Amino acid sequence: MTRHSFRLLAIAALVAACHVPVTVAAASSEVRLLNAAPAASPLAVTLDRPDWTYKTGDRATVRIRLDVQPYPAEGIPVRYRLGPDMLEGPERTILVPKEGVSLPVPAQAQPGFVRAIVEATVDGKQVKASATAAFSPLDIRPVQAEPADFDAFWAAQKEQLAKVDPQWTLAPAPDLSTATVEVSYLHYQNVGQGGRPTRIYGVLAVPRAEGRYPAVLHVPGAGVRGYKGAVDLAEQGAITLQIGIHGIPVNLPDELYEQLRYGALESYNRYNLDDRDTYYYRRVYLGALRGLDYLAQHPKWDGATLVTQGGSQGGQLAIVTAALDRRVTATVASYPAYADVTGYLAGRAGGWPGLFRKDDAGNAKDQPLAPKVKTTGYYDTVNFAKRLRAPVLFYAGYNDTVTPPTSTFAVYNVIPAPREIVIEPEQVHLTSAAHGTTQQRWILRQAGKR
Repeated sequence: MTRHSFRLLAIAALVAACHVPVTVAAASSEVRLLNAAPAASPLAVTLDRPDWTYKTGDRATVRIRLDVQPYPAEGIPVRYRLGPDMLEGPERTILVPKEGVSLPVPAQAQPGFVRAIVEATVDGKQVKASATAAFSPLDIRPVQAEPADFDAFWAAQKEQLAKVDPQWTLAPAPDLSTATVEVSYLHYQNVGQGGRPTRIYGVLAVPRAEGRYPAVLHVPGAGVRGYKGAVDLAEQGAITLQIGIHGIPVNLPDELYEQLRYGALESYNRYNLDDRDTYYYRRVYLGALRGLDYLAQHPKWDGATLVTQGGSQGGQLAIVTAALDRRVTATVASYPAYADVTGYLAGRAGGWPGLFRKDDAGNAKDQPLAPKVKTTGYYDTVNFAKRLRAPVLFYAGYNDTVTPPTSTFAVYNVIPAPREIVIEPEQVHLTSAAHGTTQQRWILRQAGKR
């Protein structure tokens, strides 16, 4: 039976409250909660259960209140949408009296999420808040298909990677180094198209003290940016390699990244989506694997602990690399992207980047459909998650509208490895400061350091 731990953190949205995580058995109805931090907005949207979690067949209630003094006798109009995760439906208007108003959420027959998105104008300013009810979230299953030749395909890709000379190249980065950590810029060869190699660029941070250390591959979230390395974790006793994915140096001027983000690399996640052999993420996945190769041959690696870590697209890549490389001994994946991306074709939320979602006019995106859908089966995070064998620390928030919880729980629920999930219900697409500390402690504990 899969070893499973379920941790639930209750905090106010976007407020980093100091707290200690609490642990709850998934099969238990007992939930211990922390006091929520005070809301910074005059608009409060909550649910009738402090953990925002229900079983299918339960009913829920959304509570809307405004902290306005003096409160107008006629009430305050708010605009709201209420419906399934990412498919909340049309906007409605309601008057909120001083004592607040309740919106009923019907009992749900299927596992999933129902979200209330509320907006109001207070003192001439627009305010917005959300609350998302989870219905049996640990029972959500993916709808993405798994190609019959999934393993054979990736075995062949790894063989192609092995034929490319890595050509490891290091350059000192004294401006990023500290008294205890030596930082370098690293780049290496990766697969490309038509037999022409490309390169991956990153930042390596190594403790200066003699000894052998666990190694951590930090894989990036979506976008185009520079990187300065995971020096803080290296200072606590780990070799860290933080990589970019686009084949460009990671220490260029910010203006250049911005131009690429809105120019040549805009919508890179859809490039060649109709061809599994040339799809953009092919070289990304293989380039991350090669990063593990570098860490595994580093003379200061302890030879035992090799961790992948990332959030959003980084959570996606952390899972992918761990699934493809049995040397990985632990994975930290926060709200992973590219998760169950065919969800919108099944009438529910799919993962970032919202493939196959209809636009506001009701037109289907990402046409022609069939070849693109087929390609996603080879790259979807859920199909890699099924192949994880090493322990996983997972993180999610119910209010996340970038990597919707319907998609991220579809990933978590198919992981066969020892797994632990930390949930901050009110959290959006961010990692709280408290969980940042939790991640570092968990990684070091895998190496027996804490």
